[in-house]
Amino acid sequence: MNALGRSIRALIWLAGLVALSAAGWVGVNKYRGTQTAGELPVAQAREGEFLAIIRSRGELRAGRSAQIYAPIVPNLRIAWLAANGEVVEKGEPVIRFDSSTAQQQLVQKEAQLKQSEATLDQAVAQARITADHDQSDMIDARYNVEKSRLGTAANEFVGRIQAEQARIDLGVAEQRLNVQEANIALHAASDASRIASLTRQRDQAKADVELTKSRIAQMEIQAPLGGVVVFASNYNQGPLNAKPFKVGDNVFSGMNLAEIPDMASLVMDAKVEEIDRGRIGLGKDVRVHVDALPELQIQAKITQISPLAELSNDYPPTRSFRAYAALESPDPRLRPGMNGGMDIVINRLPKAISIPAKAVFTRNGKPVVFVAERGTYRQAVVQLLARNPDEVAVSGVPAGATVALADPEKKEAKK
Repeated sequence: MNALGRSIRALIWLAGLVALSAAGWVGVNKYRGTQTAGELPVAQAREGEFLAIIRSRGELRAGRSAQIYAPIVPNLRIAWLAANGEVVEKGEPVIRFDSSTAQQQLVQKEAQLKQSEATLDQAVAQARITADHDQSDMIDARYNVEKSRLGTAANEFVGRIQAEQARIDLGVAEQRLNVQEANIALHAASDASRIASLTRQRDQAKADVELTKSRIAQMEIQAPLGGVVVFASNYNQGPLNAKPFKVGDNVFSGMNLAEIPDMASLVMDAKVEEIDRGRIGLGKDVRVHVDALPELQIQAKITQISPLAELSNDYPPTRSFRAYAALESPDPRLRPGMNGGMDIVINRLPKAISIPAKAVFTRNGKPVVFVAERGTYRQAVVQLLARNPDEVAVSGVPAGATVALADPEKKEAKK
């Protein structure tokens, strides 16, 4: 009995040990499946509109801008500047030059003009006096001629000597009349010449005054349109010391001083790879992103595509086309030169199941995803409907399904 009892107890103990080992194995495997599902990064499949896009990089540019040049005025010195990068409205002052020298010149030119006008008025008055005096002398000369002519009339009571004297007096009177007519013509020509010369001097003085006033008016440059003022670099001290123009700088006539881009005409200038050129076109919708404002997404449309490809300096060299998208409603914080990108929408799927592109793997030449179910991952074959750099539209996975973003089989193999 003792041997039989010991055998029965040994069998019972062995059976319990086997049962305990089996239960522990099941528990461990269940625990391991849950652990694997929790360790991998996952994402949910969502249902909605899917946008197939082409992503490109570029920078903001102004479609329209106004250049500001120094006026055609000598000896210009900057006395005041608007702040570089400041937003200015149309008609507001941007640059003021020192006008003290021009103001002094204006006072001198106006004094010269007044003197020229006074001299001209005096010459005109003197010419009138001379003309009146000449006319009086002309009347006297004509009177003497007529008087002498009457003395030569036939008269039986006048002797021959007196008659001859009368004829001589008539000849002298006529000669004096001719001399007076010549003097009148000489005085008129001389006065006209003097008046013309003084008139030219007066006109020149008036032109100098108007020129000086015009230069003074150009001492303040106003903004031709609203935008951000960007001052050019001053290379007068050499290219190594070039800095934006500042107060006190001397500038030459016609120099480019600043530029005001029209902030309402901002466009995204981006490069599109040669392989994607045939998939885009004018009028395509675009979503613009700016690196400095990552929370901002701007709607736009492609307005222009360069007809020729550009060759890059990379090795190996690549070709690309420039595409321009006009911003529909630019944010006031945007500035030309900001780096960013644009997503060109080439296709829209109104109701599609989309998952991250990292959730798609390849098995036996077919795209598959790993769907999380009860702590483990089930392999599911899917069909790719559309793709963009971040997401893919698929069929074969229900909306809301949780898919792995890493290959669970490789994860298990590492363990």
